[in-house]
Amino acid sequence: MINIIVSEEFRRLCPGFKGAAIMAKVSNNLHSNALWDDIDTFSAGYRSSNKIEDIKKNAAIHATREAYKRFGKDPNRYRPSSEALLRRILRELPLYRIDTLVDLINLVSIRTGYSIGGFDVDKIQGDTLTLGVGKENEPYEGIGKGMLNIEGLPVYRDRAGGIGTPTSDNERTKISLGTTNFLALINGYNGSEGLADATQYMVGLMQEYVGAQDVQIVYY
Repeated sequence: MINIIVSEEFRRLCPGFKGAAIMAKVSNNLHSNALWDDIDTFSAGYRSSNKIEDIKKNAAIHATREAYKRFGKDPNRYRPSSEALLRRILRELPLYRIDTLVDLINLVSIRTGYSIGGFDVDKIQGDTLTLGVGKENEPYEGIGKGMLNIEGLPVYRDRAGGIGTPTSDNERTKISLGTTNFLALINGYNGSEGLADATQYMVGLMQEYVGAQDVQIVYY
């Protein structure tokens, strides 16, 4: 299991934070019709009963936005990924279809409001990730976003640098169809309430859609 360390700087700014790490062997695939039926059903229901202003009422999203503010980052400019996905749904824009592993992460994110990092373990350098705060001019290439200014963003770092923020994961450690060793990090800026349920829901999806085996779960 990858070791997760929460830095003193981060804990001081966000003392109520709780996280869950899920690590498993998986067999990724390009597309699952059944998974997308679930995504489309949830999206239609959410669209019919919510407006843009309702997104921020989700406890996990609200807490993540408040954490951004404490860290000195504007959550309206650098939106948590869960909020960005729900905004796409309400604007009737299609969600991205990447591969089944990424798609199921997105389903958990829109259902729960958690921003979830997903990583290919074989691309992580070292066996420890440290959760800290982005520094000025710290290099970081977001997936599909180019170089990002992560100063003031929560960031997971391996031995070589940042690999994940609630806004975007890094190109260097991204999931691909060839990913077999998978790590998910569920970020509970609102504490532990609902975190175990989200974790078990995600494990169930992983077992159903990507044949997850040797599942390990650590709360931190």
